[in-house]
Parts: sequence; structure tokens; C-alpha cells
Amino acid sequence: MNGEVGYIEFGASEAAITSRFFADLFNWPFHAMGNQGDGWFETPNIKAGLHGNDAGNHAVIYFRVSDIEKSAAQVRELGGEVDEPGSSESGFGRFYNCRDPQGLRFGLFQA
Repeated sequence: MNGEVGYIEFGASEAAITSRFFADLFNWPFHAMGNQGDGWFETPNIKAGLHGNDAGNHAVIYFRVSDIEKSAAQVRELGGEVDEPGSSESGFGRFYNCRDPQGLRFGLFQA
């Protein structure tokens, strides 16, 4: 379980465009949350979140871990950086945004 892709987060300047694109491309049902076009895609294997009003269109891969605190400490020990944790999302789990020693963005995810 440790290290498998557990979640993908898309950040888009125009969430409505991105939600339609991936829904049409892969036939992923999109579940809207709020009024900014945010929500999540139902993919065959994992959830993929989408949030709008993001100046730097991007995707971040979150790797599933069994102990998120231990894994965050390991990231730091190996020279990476870990942001403050986001709030736990009901039905989604806990997330940490991280960077490797060169600044490559990724995340940790615990269901």
C-alpha cells in the first residue's frame, strides 16, 4: 500500500473547462462541490480532485501511506519539505503537500 498513487489533485484557472475536458476525454463522472467549479472525478481506480482559480495550472500526485506523520518525518529527514497539513476531509482522508530536495511537488495521502 505505501507508495501507490492514491489521489490526484488538478489545479486549474478555469475549473469548468478542466472538468468538462476530463469528463469527456475519459468518461469520468464529475461531482461538483461548491460554486467555483470545484469537485472531484470518479475514475476507475482513484479519486481525482479539481479546484479552480489556480494561477498555475498543474496536477499533483498524492502517494498513499499507512502512517502519514511517519512518512512526513521521513520526507524531512531525506531533505524534502512538508507543508502544514490540510484539514482532514470527510470521505477523502488526510493530505500533506511536499517537495523533494529539488522542489518537485508531490503529496502524501492517508485514507
